[in-house]
Amino acid sequence: MNVITNTPKLLLIGIGDVTIRLAHLLAVGDQPVDLVMAGRSLERATRFANLTKLAASNLGHFCDVEALELDLTDIDRTAAEIRRIQPDLIFMGASIQAARAIMDVSPQDFKKLDQAQLGPWLPMHLALNYELMQAVRLAESRAIVVNAAYPDAVGPALATVGLAPHIGIGNIANVVPGITWAAAQELDAHVSEIDINLVCHHYFSHHVHRFGEARGIPYALAVFRDGEEVAVDHEAVFARLAANLRRQGGKDGQQVTATSAARTVWALLGSETRRLHSPAPGGMIGGYPLHVSRERIDLALPKGLSAAEAQDVNRRAQRLDGIESISPDGTIVFAPEQMSVLNDLLGYDCGTLHVTDAREAATELRMKYELYVERLGAPQFA
Repeated sequence: MNVITNTPKLLLIGIGDVTIRLAHLLAVGDQPVDLVMAGRSLERATRFANLTKLAASNLGHFCDVEALELDLTDIDRTAAEIRRIQPDLIFMGASIQAARAIMDVSPQDFKKLDQAQLGPWLPMHLALNYELMQAVRLAESRAIVVNAAYPDAVGPALATVGLAPHIGIGNIANVVPGITWAAAQELDAHVSEIDINLVCHHYFSHHVHRFGEARGIPYALAVFRDGEEVAVDHEAVFARLAANLRRQGGKDGQQVTATSAARTVWALLGSETRRLHSPAPGGMIGGYPLHVSRERIDLALPKGLSAAEAQDVNRRAQRLDGIESISPDGTIVFAPEQMSVLNDLLGYDCGTLHVTDAREAATELRMKYELYVERLGAPQFA
């Protein structure tokens, strides 16, 4: 990874909710940074770059924030901008369609769409990441790349063509705070006494905080109190996430995702090794406990759980998210049960997809989703 000697320069791509929240957190953090906020619209990028800069000034932080118009489909220009900026870290927060976009239809229609899980929507998140990583390689950049767009699947898909981002954010990291608090309550302990060691896929993190149970979902969890592993009823812990520890989801819930991103970014910029949870380290499937610094991203698995066993947990869980397999040759096989939902509702059917065809698949899926939304009479999404 890159050696950072001066004030770190961060390129934040995609002026969406998570990136905007993350920019504010970084601008007022203890680690001084220079930010470049890049998006398709220069006007939008400018307004949010200035908002970030001026809001931070209120708290006595004077952060340089540049706005940049960037179209990731233009790989040559993206590479040229990366060479010009020379970022130490690139945060990828752009998708063709945000995962939460389907929440804006009626509750009844959302319930139907939600049965597809996230896997069949992979092209929406993979296409732009594939284009970005081609630009990173073309620019010969040594920047650390952090991906926020369905990293559990995008990372391993891009790993098959040698283009995986270094690490992801969110997902597993979004559920760790809740499980930690719930375990503390079950053990009648203060939350500061509790650490957890979790291996899980996006499907687990998405399901458990909403429904308060994990029956039939592969995962691995160890709970520690003052450094010693302790026994605790997992289902009792999970039940609290939908009871007294229930939280707001959707757009408001992105605050948890943004704080997980900030924690990961700060760890990647620092010399001190920090322990945290993140998805897709080095392009691995799903999420893991890690030791992270600017020099390292290493697994921090509990005793008795090998890296192969941890990966198998997430490989089995990804099937519940609608992805049957990701082959070493770059072919993604989607689970028929989940894909059939999009076929029935949208008329979109993609049994297999190669990484290099992600843009074509995303274009078709986006078009068919927009037609579906028009039929419903629901608003369109940017």
